[in-house]
Amino acid sequence: MATGDMGVQESATQAGAASAFLSRDFRLYQTARLLVILGAEAQAVAVAWQIYQITHSALDLGLTGIALFAPVILFMLAAGHVADRYDRRAIILACYSLQALCTLALLRFALHPTGRVWPIYAVLVCIGTGRAFSSPASAAFLPSLIPQHHFVNAVTWGAIVFQIANIAGPAVGGLLYTLPLTGPLAPCTGAAAVYIFTLATLVAFLVLVGMVRTKPLRMVKNAFNLETMLAGFKYVLRTRLLLGSFSLDLFAVLLGGATALMPIFATEILHAGPGALGLLRAMPALGALAVSLVMTVRPIRHNAGRLMLSCVAVFGAATIVFGLSRTLWISLLALVAVGASDMVSVVIRSSILQLATPPHMRGRVSAVNGLFVGASNELGEYESGQTAQWWGAVRAVVVGGIGSLVVTGLASVLFPALRNADTLSAQSLIESNRSQSAAEPPD
Repeated sequence: MATGDMGVQESATQAGAASAFLSRDFRLYQTARLLVILGAEAQAVAVAWQIYQITHSALDLGLTGIALFAPVILFMLAAGHVADRYDRRAIILACYSLQALCTLALLRFALHPTGRVWPIYAVLVCIGTGRAFSSPASAAFLPSLIPQHHFVNAVTWGAIVFQIANIAGPAVGGLLYTLPLTGPLAPCTGAAAVYIFTLATLVAFLVLVGMVRTKPLRMVKNAFNLETMLAGFKYVLRTRLLLGSFSLDLFAVLLGGATALMPIFATEILHAGPGALGLLRAMPALGALAVSLVMTVRPIRHNAGRLMLSCVAVFGAATIVFGLSRTLWISLLALVAVGASDMVSVVIRSSILQLATPPHMRGRVSAVNGLFVGASNELGEYESGQTAQWWGAVRAVVVGGIGSLVVTGLASVLFPALRNADTLSAQSLIESNRSQSAAEPPD
C-alpha cells in the first residue's frame, strides 16, 4: 500500500466511524436520500398491489419491471455523458421533479380509478426515465460533498442509509395501504395514502438537495459518439474478471428474482395481505443491512472470488426455500438470506469494478454495470411474471433458484479469474485477470 493511502486511511479512522457526517452537505444529501428512498419503496408496494387488484395477473406484475427498465436501456449511456457535461445537482433536481409529477399522476389514478393499467405503465416509463438520468448524476455527485479522505466512509454510510430505507419503505407502504381512514379522508385510503406520503418525501428531497452548497465542478467536454459510448462495453468484454462478475450477477438475479411475484405469495400462497407484502419486500433489505454492518468491522480480506460464488449459490438456495415455503416466518427468513448473500456479492462486484478498471474508464464501465444491474432487477421481474404465467408462481421461483445455482457452477468454470480472485486490491485483481488472459490461447 502506498504511503499516501496509509495516511488517508489513518486520518479517516482518527475522524471517527461517522466522519463523513462532519460535512453539512453530506448530512443534507443523505437525509434527502433516506426520505426519497422511503417514499419510492412505499410507492412500489402500492403500485404492485394496485395493478394486481386490477388484473390478478402475474404477467402484468412482471411488466412493471419492463416499464421501469426500458428507459434505462435507451438512455443510460447517454445519461452518463450528460452527468459529465452539466451541473449534476441541476440534473438530480430536474429528474426528481419529474418523479414528483409522476406521483401526482398515480395519486389521481388512485382517487379516480378507471380499471385500466396502461396509464400506470406510462407513468412508470416516465419514472424510469428520471431514474436513468439521475443515477449516474447521483453517483458522480457524492465526491463533491465531502473531503477525499472521508470518501470510503461516505460510501459505507450511503449503503447503510439505502438499506435502512429499503427495510422501512415497504413496511411503511404496507401499513399506509391498510390504514383505515374515515370522514373526509376516506377517499385517501389504500394506494392514495401511499402516494401522498411519497409525494411529501419527494418535495422534502427537492428542498434538501436545493440547500446543498456544492463546489464548482469543471465539466468534461468530450465528444459523444458511438465509439466513446461503446468503449465501456469493449473494455468489459476484454477484461474477463469484470465480464465474469457482471455476468454472474446478471443471470443469477435475472433467474432468481422473485420480487414481482410477492403479491401472489402474500395472498395466494401465504394467505396474508398488504401488511405481509410489506414485510416480505423488506426482508431482503434487512439481511443486506445486517451484512453491510458486519462488513464495516470485518471486511473481506481473502478469497473474494470464491466467497462471491458461494454467496450467489446461497442466494439461489434461499430462493428455492422461499418458493417452497407455506409458512410466513420461513419465507421471511429465506428472504433475509437472499438479501444477505446478495449484499456480499454486490460489495465484491463493486470493488472489482473500481479496482480492476483504470480511472479514465470508470465512468463508461460504470454505465455498463448500470445496464447489467438494471437488466437483472427489472427484466428479472418480467421473467418472473412470464414464467409464473406459464408454470405458476411456486414453480417459477423454484426453477429460477435452480437456474441461479447452475449459473454459479458455470461461472466458476468459465471465469477462473473470478474464481481465483483473492484480496480486493488493484494489484491482486489485475494479476488474477492477467493470469487467465495468459492461459487462454490467442485469437
